[in-house]
Amino acid sequence: MNPAQTSPSRRPARRRRFGWPQRVFSQVLLMQLAIATGVTVLATGLFLAPLSAQLDDQAMRRALAIAGTTASPRLAADLTATPFSARGPVQTEAERIRTSTGAEYIVVMDTRGVRWSHPDPAQIGRRVSTDPTDVLAGREVMEIDSGTLGRSARGKMPLRDADGRIVGAVSVGIEYDSVRDRLLAAIPGLLAYAGGALAAGALAAYLISRRLQRQTHDLAFSDISALLAEREAMLHGIREGVVALDRNGSVRLMNDEAQRLLGVGPEAAGRPLDEVLGEGRTADVLAGRVTGDDLVTVRGHRVLIANRMPTDDGGAVATLRDRTELERLGRELDSTRGLIDALRAQDHEHANRMHTLLGLLELEMHEEAVEFVTEVVGVHRATAEQVTEKVHDPLLAALLVGKATVAAERGVSLRITPDSLLPDRLVDPRELVTVVGNLVDNALDAAVGTPGARIDLSLRAEGRTAVLRVTDSGPGVPEEHRELIFAEGWSTKALPSHGKRGLGLALVRRLAERRGGTARVAGGPDGGAEFTVVLPDALAEPDPETAAPTGAHTGAPLGAPRPGTFPETVEEAR
Repeated sequence: MNPAQTSPSRRPARRRRFGWPQRVFSQVLLMQLAIATGVTVLATGLFLAPLSAQLDDQAMRRALAIAGTTASPRLAADLTATPFSARGPVQTEAERIRTSTGAEYIVVMDTRGVRWSHPDPAQIGRRVSTDPTDVLAGREVMEIDSGTLGRSARGKMPLRDADGRIVGAVSVGIEYDSVRDRLLAAIPGLLAYAGGALAAGALAAYLISRRLQRQTHDLAFSDISALLAEREAMLHGIREGVVALDRNGSVRLMNDEAQRLLGVGPEAAGRPLDEVLGEGRTADVLAGRVTGDDLVTVRGHRVLIANRMPTDDGGAVATLRDRTELERLGRELDSTRGLIDALRAQDHEHANRMHTLLGLLELEMHEEAVEFVTEVVGVHRATAEQVTEKVHDPLLAALLVGKATVAAERGVSLRITPDSLLPDRLVDPRELVTVVGNLVDNALDAAVGTPGARIDLSLRAEGRTAVLRVTDSGPGVPEEHRELIFAEGWSTKALPSHGKRGLGLALVRRLAERRGGTARVAGGPDGGAEFTVVLPDALAEPDPETAAPTGAHTGAPLGAPRPGTFPETVEEAR
């Protein structure tokens, strides 16, 4: 590699080497080391400051104690009974005690402040250099002061005779250099302890920083800030729902799309998932109680595809995709294919009829030809009239006519029960089309190939409540499966063209429950299955001025659905 090509990328790193580091690990380590060093220095300084004063106090108290020992009544008697002399008893006793205690000096003075003892005999007979007024007045004195022998820690004690009268004083001095030496001697040990504490703090800082380095993947603070900004933009910009959970199953994060798909608000963050969503398959899928890839669930009127990925901290991240429109288009495609197959079969039948009609005309059997055409047209007209007499809504009636044709081509008889009557007052015809289309498609799949294959359909209005009942001649639904068939994703059929099953009956129950109704299945009277759906408030209140007589057809002609509407059916397994 050419060095000239790599030098530009290396220069910034070289410049940063002598500046403030960029990595979180390095910055935290340096800050912790600085804190540990600062605390150690501060603690050491705070300890040394009173240590000097403590050593001074100890030296002065020691001097005072030596002075108290020296100021005995016998020394007072020698002071009053003998003249001062370099070899007198006062000087001799004072020097003996000084030598044994290690004091710098012991000075015995009379009431005039004249020295009777001194380490330098030449000073005996001279007045002391400091004011002796306080000690001669009977007060003990401790001080740090300078005298003829230099700076010293002093203790002064009054000298009393046997009767308690003050006849002089004793002044003891301890060389101040020895106090300073003690302080300096204590510093190395103190610094050793401080260094040990600093080393322990540095090691702890390094270990913590290394752990932080692993957790942050050795990123710089600027990188973390950029990643957070990018994450927020990505989470709130993508058209896919994202739900993050912690190890306790509470919602840690829910982006805007997830809130829209699940029908919750920002207040969901921090709350348990089961509390936010309630019981149901959606909560089970997101919580991980149902496992698998591309799990189908229904939330409200939406069909969602969910995937869940655990995280290292015991939580999980789930993604949600809205497949409502795709599922609807897939179901319409399946229905369209079924209609195409039926039309293809009708095309063959129509060709046979045309050939029969052509043969009758060529044989000049005109009356038989007329009867044949009348019979064929009458069958279809009778089917349409039978449906529109019972079902007055044109959208639903058109669906049933089409379903009757498909059923006939598949060898199944689709009959509307005599007690059926559904007026043209549906609040949402598309909703009822979805329910009826799903139930009839399921019944048709179950009844095909059975002896006397048939489907009985009952549609009744009880006030504003629509009651639907579909009975088939199929094998029926085992009792242990009668709740499972309404669960999202549960099916016994092969996958359709759109790749998912187990949604039709789940949508039926969801639509019923959304209106406060029910959807259930039971055994039919002849051994098949009987589905019953109750939809409260599915019909509007009748208008007394425009209400038609019972049984009259008030809807639009068959085949003329309302503008902007079209049948929607769902072919799903039980």
